[in-house]
Amino acid sequence: MDSLNPDHPPLIETRALPRVWKFWGTALWGLLIFVAMFVGQIGAIVLLVVLRGLPANLSSVELVGHEPEALALSVIMGLPATLLAVWLAIRTKKASFVDYLALYWPSWRQLLFGAAGLILLVLAWETISRALGREATPGFMTDLLKSGREKGAAMLLLVAFSVAAPMSEEFLARGFLFRGWSASFLRVSGAIILSSLVWTIVHLQYDMYFLAEVFTIGLWFGYMRYRANSLWLTVVLHALNNMAAVVLTMWLGV
Repeated sequence: MDSLNPDHPPLIETRALPRVWKFWGTALWGLLIFVAMFVGQIGAIVLLVVLRGLPANLSSVELVGHEPEALALSVIMGLPATLLAVWLAIRTKKASFVDYLALYWPSWRQLLFGAAGLILLVLAWETISRALGREATPGFMTDLLKSGREKGAAMLLLVAFSVAAPMSEEFLARGFLFRGWSASFLRVSGAIILSSLVWTIVHLQYDMYFLAEVFTIGLWFGYMRYRANSLWLTVVLHALNNMAAVVLTMWLGV
């Protein structure tokens, strides 16, 4: 083939656009991913009930589920279930897992900027809480963490809330949901808001005040996910935020 012959132009390779679930596909798969996370968490509790020889009923599940060690294992077991469901959703689209979720390491500048913004946001909520005479940490979380320390489950709780929970929640919210919704009619701003709202709903064990705090932190995470094009950045920020809360509550009594 002669590249100078107009009757036989040279072949030009074009890169195919990545396959992405749009609004409804992302929403439906997101629901399935959340169900998978829930099943993984409940499955861990049910397994503990069976191993202890307790009656296989709701009362036994509730009894075991309130134990710090069991709750920590539940959160940890939710992670592989979440990752498997996310992988399946992306694999169905025949897309790259890394590219779809933006699993790229951020620069130190991006990490420091994200951390600085998170610290300012947390301090602002801390100031508001003190002005209103409210606790900075939900009471039930304080009781859980202190109980976990007394019962020897401190490190397990630290791993659950500082590693497993951030990864599960970020892969769902700022990973899968943001990726699909930002490519839909919602665009980036709508995807940040809606994924933050979904992330807030995951924390319905909190009251409205703490839910508002969660939502604003979610907006910051969403912005940083977009700005840095890195899911690992929000995973690290989320992990640092949770780790600070666990350490301050469990060991320093703050």
